[in-house]
Amino acid sequence: MNSVDPAPLPLHLLSILLLGTGLALLTGPAAAADTFSFDVEEFSRKPYDFNGYAELKAEHEAIDESGALGRIDGSEPLDSTRQRATGTVQFSGTYRWSQASFNWLLTAAGQQASDGWHDTADVYEAFFDVTPATNTTATIGKTSYNWGTGYAWNPVGFINRPKDPGDPEESREGYLTMAAETIKSFDGALRNVAVTGVLLPVLSGVNEDFGAADQLDLAVKVYLLLLDTDIDLVALIGDDQTSRFGIDFSRNLTTNFEVHGEIAYRHETTKVVLSPDGSVVRRSESASSWLLGLRHLSTFELTTIIEYYHNGGGYSDEELSRFYRLVDTAPQQARSLARSGYGRPFAGRDYLYARFSVKEPFDLLYLTPALTTIVNIADGSFSLAPELMYTGFTNWELRLRVTLLAGEAGTEYGEKANDARAELRLRYYF
Repeated sequence: MNSVDPAPLPLHLLSILLLGTGLALLTGPAAAADTFSFDVEEFSRKPYDFNGYAELKAEHEAIDESGALGRIDGSEPLDSTRQRATGTVQFSGTYRWSQASFNWLLTAAGQQASDGWHDTADVYEAFFDVTPATNTTATIGKTSYNWGTGYAWNPVGFINRPKDPGDPEESREGYLTMAAETIKSFDGALRNVAVTGVLLPVLSGVNEDFGAADQLDLAVKVYLLLLDTDIDLVALIGDDQTSRFGIDFSRNLTTNFEVHGEIAYRHETTKVVLSPDGSVVRRSESASSWLLGLRHLSTFELTTIIEYYHNGGGYSDEELSRFYRLVDTAPQQARSLARSGYGRPFAGRDYLYARFSVKEPFDLLYLTPALTTIVNIADGSFSLAPELMYTGFTNWELRLRVTLLAGEAGTEYGEKANDARAELRLRYYF
């Protein structure tokens, strides 16, 4: 069936209306008056901050020689196991003067692996921000965004780098952007409003992995603190991007019990699909993705995080199984399909994430055991990662983690490149 694209003007108007509504709330008569204050600590503090960490990590992997994703390049693994030793340094800081500051986050790593030596050095963030007026900030440079309330996934994180659900709190590389944010406080049910606008250019050598070259994207976020609930209204439009709109929320039901959720709509995106007869078709379809989760802290320091994620643009169980079978019969075509979407992490449609961690159980000082699992709901395959963290020395952190993958042939985790991975990480914070 041929579809007719709607005129782009209403979608642009919707994003502009979203931005305008937020600005109207900020400038409305209910806004609280600005007050002058003098903070002695603010006046006397140093103009700079530096921090970071140095890390050593050893990894051992058990290779799944029958896994489709491990054989997709057509070669056989040289060994049934693989080892890596990695050293990483991450350095962040801020230098302030007057109403401006420069902020940076740098990372460098060297790795000795079974296939040789690898090293990288990256600028994750490097941006200027200035506060020209009370409650208003402008930013230019390479900035990392963390839009959304989800812990493992963020459907409304339109300008976020994807998280690694195994380490969702780790720093991620940003994009080169220009942004402005203004915040106001109110009396009544609506306590706070913040409007953020972000311009993200895509040029040759600039943000090339975000979209097609020679385009300018606009992202808008309106934050509301309404009835003690955090709410974000989010939109992304661009010259070449399909328009996206979303909303998220987070609310503390009690002091130690929080619920959160996100829903995102993406208009008319192109999806590459392997059909039952072996042909490859491109479909133009709109998709909605959503997430619902909770976080709870018990009286005995057990932290529970549970999230359900529906990926509306993902592949069905049958579509993924068809792709895995193709690796044996047409590996070159499978490699092309992997780059077109089948090979991306969490390419399925429905996932469950759960993490349980308890601080110092049985009075074992400085020890925090945890258990994390991710389940593909459709095919029943899953990962299971028990870990143990020790923090008995100031600024030092030692973590041991084992990740096990389980699933039948033709399932997502059953076709991964490895069956298990053990990791020992030593990190020093400065």
